[in-house]
Amino acid sequence: MTILATLQAMGDPTRFQILRLVRHRELAAGEIARHFDLTRPAISQHVHILRRAGLLKERRQGQKRLYIVRSEGFAPLRAFIEGYWDDRLQRLKKAAEAIEARRKSS
Repeated sequence: MTILATLQAMGDPTRFQILRLVRHRELAAGEIARHFDLTRPAISQHVHILRRAGLLKERRQGQKRLYIVRSEGFAPLRAFIEGYWDDRLQRLKKAAEAIEARRKSS
């Protein structure tokens, strides 16, 4: 899945809230739906989009389908963001080294 697809999946407020709900604990689709003023089919569609984006995993327990965040689905997005952070840190390091070198030569 691409970073853009991940961001698009997360960009919907309902889907973002679903991710927050199942971040640390499994919930059945019905339990997820109770948190929203939407129909169960609408919630199922949101869950489907999150699963397709690789952000949720599903586990079946009898008739129930339980959902929880698939943390590895966020890895490409995390690497993308960290790439910007690493670049900033390198610039900060070079600036600090330049200040230190000027200070030592004074």
